[in-house]
Amino acid sequence: MTLSSLVGRTIGTPVAGLVFLAGLAGCGQSGRSTGTDGRGTVVISTAADADGLFPPLVRTTLGRAISQQLFEPLASIGDSLNVIGDAGFEPRLADRWDWSRDSLSIVFHLNPGARWHDGVPVRAADVKFTQHIYVDSALATPDASLFADIDSVSVRDSLTPVFWFKRRSPHEFYVAAAEMEIVPEHVYGKVATTALASSDLLRHPIGSGRFKFLRWTPGATIEIVSNDAHYRAPAKLDRVIWTIAPDFSAASARFLNGEADFLESIRPEMLTQVERAPNLKVVSTPGFRYGFLALNLQDPMRPGAPHRLFGDRALRRALTMAVDRGSIVRSVFDTLAVPGLGPMVHAMPTTDTTVAELPFDPARATRLLDSLGWRESSNGVRYRNGLPLEFTIVTPSSSKERGRLAVLLQDQFKRVGARVKVQTLEINTLMQQLAKRDFDAVMASWPMDANPAAVRQNWGSEAAHEKGSSNYTGYASARFDAQLDRAASATSLAVARPLFTQAYQTIIDDAPAVWLFEPDNVVGVQRRIHLAPLRVDAWWAHLADWSVPAGERIERDRVGMRTSSEKPAARGG
Repeated sequence: MTLSSLVGRTIGTPVAGLVFLAGLAGCGQSGRSTGTDGRGTVVISTAADADGLFPPLVRTTLGRAISQQLFEPLASIGDSLNVIGDAGFEPRLADRWDWSRDSLSIVFHLNPGARWHDGVPVRAADVKFTQHIYVDSALATPDASLFADIDSVSVRDSLTPVFWFKRRSPHEFYVAAAEMEIVPEHVYGKVATTALASSDLLRHPIGSGRFKFLRWTPGATIEIVSNDAHYRAPAKLDRVIWTIAPDFSAASARFLNGEADFLESIRPEMLTQVERAPNLKVVSTPGFRYGFLALNLQDPMRPGAPHRLFGDRALRRALTMAVDRGSIVRSVFDTLAVPGLGPMVHAMPTTDTTVAELPFDPARATRLLDSLGWRESSNGVRYRNGLPLEFTIVTPSSSKERGRLAVLLQDQFKRVGARVKVQTLEINTLMQQLAKRDFDAVMASWPMDANPAAVRQNWGSEAAHEKGSSNYTGYASARFDAQLDRAASATSLAVARPLFTQAYQTIIDDAPAVWLFEPDNVVGVQRRIHLAPLRVDAWWAHLADWSVPAGERIERDRVGMRTSSEKPAARGG
């Protein structure tokens, strides 16, 4: 039996479009109960801790998944993932909005019932404050470059913030309404922006979402509970607990043995086990993440100087052509991933899958290395001017797949004369090294933003020089920037697609990374949990609408009501 046939039978019949809903029988039920046993608990097993829960500073997927339960944007993109104009957006903190005639400003009208978790009303001043700290260089948020077109936010009255733009853009509504979670000024404005990142205030996040923070025990658990006073509707669950395991094997074991209800990544070798368990099921959506070997183009020891190896575009191209991406992706993911194309995914409407990739051609890679003066020695390692073609690949301990890919890459690079070491680091230690750009190469994986222009956050020239940015490689190309700007200005998909393809082609040719894999989103869930639709860019987007029908609750659901009334403790971000 092939994995593809197994997944097909376990998941169900694939459907067209971005969102694949599977196993959602009963999701229309409210999941609420008037009994004393509460509404239910979901335990999610994960192999890495969050880096924080304060939206402007969150970098990891887990941090984002949890912070987006606690904090809200002005409007949600909705399952359509439309980023042009405001069609399909759903009200959140803002009930409605008005455009100026010249489209250079948008007036948002806040829901008058919106409250922060401490009971203080949400006000327009909070929106203004949020926009300020997202772009304040003193805080060094990783998303600052996304808001470059916002000139300012003004306060018309207590419930009416106004966004002003430097120029018109098809994505301006998305950027203003959905790209930032609003945070309370009366809480986080107590300290100077320069001190905010290290402030104890971040240890107890206060937002406005349908869930509120309860506790965080580092390396063990993060717990959130229903905000029963929410101005729209409380969560349909009493609480959600992320249980943090030391590695993926331990995380998957907790799911398989019933200690956890949900696992966000099912590996190929687990599928048969899940299928045999009558209380478990697999749910799949198209992938919205890409994985790659990021090459540091800057010297870790000399800021501003090129890396002794990867500052050379031709060498980067040679190493890329030495990698059989199809072979190693099949070896690690079987049929649950495809080779990566570049900084985009197949599910994006702007992706042209016929974009020209650097081919797997070890003979050509060898000739190119020879031409660059890298001569192979008797020990099989190439040298130039007495220096070896040698570097280290860093990989996170939380990702078994990336660890296996790093070892396979080590072997393939060896075949063309490159000596590679593999170093495994705990995720927070790895993130610290990335922030300092203290690495040669790293096995990375990025979630796509619904706005394809957001790729500048990771690959744009401006982000390459920003403190705390996510452009860890230091890639900077004026040509790529200009092409991306033209694509982002397109007012229709038909116009945007070929323009984005030009930008993608530029970065693929420049090879600041070896584009490796694009995995499907394959999650595991206990059958007692009734899911809401899983959005392809964020499976957690509708977590507050998950439910546990009364007849399917277990002991931890009844314990949940008592636990969620306890006084919040421990630490947050």
